[in-house]
Amino acid sequence: MIRAAVLPAVGAPLELTEIDLPRPGPGQVRVRLAAAGVCHSDLSLANGTLRQPVPAVLGHEGAGTVTAVGEDVAGVSPGDAVVINWAPACGSCHYCGLGEPWLCANAMAGAGAPYARTADGRELYPGLSSAVFAEETVVPMRAVLPLPAGVPLTDAALLGCAVLTGYGAIHHSAKVRGGESVAVFGIGGVGLAVIQAARIAGAGAVVAVDVSPGKEELARAAGATDFLVAADGTAKRIRKLTGGHGADVAVECVGRAETIRAAWDSTRRGGRTTVVGIGGKDELVSFSALEIFHFGRTLSGCVYGNCDPARDLPVLAEHIREARLDLGAMVTDRIGLDGIPAAFDAMLAGRGGRALVVF
Repeated sequence: MIRAAVLPAVGAPLELTEIDLPRPGPGQVRVRLAAAGVCHSDLSLANGTLRQPVPAVLGHEGAGTVTAVGEDVAGVSPGDAVVINWAPACGSCHYCGLGEPWLCANAMAGAGAPYARTADGRELYPGLSSAVFAEETVVPMRAVLPLPAGVPLTDAALLGCAVLTGYGAIHHSAKVRGGESVAVFGIGGVGLAVIQAARIAGAGAVVAVDVSPGKEELARAAGATDFLVAADGTAKRIRKLTGGHGADVAVECVGRAETIRAAWDSTRRGGRTTVVGIGGKDELVSFSALEIFHFGRTLSGCVYGNCDPARDLPVLAEHIREARLDLGAMVTDRIGLDGIPAAFDAMLAGRGGRALVVF
């Protein structure tokens, strides 16, 4: 039996309890977690914005040590340090064939299959196929990535979602070039990763925007050159900071219609807006046909940073070893499993960067 934070029903409080985790089956790996990041997507699963069978163990951003492997597992062995890949590509679907593993049609297949049981025998589902809000988890072989040397195991949990997403938004989706200006909307864990990635890419002005004035210190430490508290007229203020034209690139990390619209409005003619925030189906954004023609801007969705984790993780590790990327600076709270509800409340209140569950 292991301890886990269980979501008994959508909208219900998490329950810290013991669960029965089976031995890994064929093609599966069991991992003892060192740490798990608390991501806004977990909150979206808990409140029903994203669909997830319940009862479930949430958490998808994690790192730990392999303790056991099932039959036919290759590439990892007990004792190996690994990062959890919450969207493991199958390698054989239409999108994988196009070289777009972040869109894999089968990446979420595991989320709908029970993987463990509660102490009283009820079937449990793994949130986003990962279930890292627990001392240990069992995942498919494809869902573990060997941790490169020189990366602290605890902080490496952030690589599993926030950092890959933020890095990819800048380098793969927006394709930021040296000297370009970047506006970042929403300075949580992903937003801080976007700022660091923009700095690594050699961006010029990096304008951070958030509803909370308390985020300014975090944003500037990550590399923001300017900070704005979100309000009416934010786009106008960004244009003033970027030569009167608007930012070359805007990255939206919130997932709200008004923020997506503000990000779009803040870019110059011909600018690029990348949306990484996950919003609800009722968050509708509207544009006139004339403005689409006149401004010539590009609006792009971005799933998992458009990353191939197996390709990008070694690149990120090199940035960490060379002190260009600071994982620890993104962590504002180190908590236990019982601290996850308070971390959810902090997200709703717009406080902090990334809370990290440390086992």
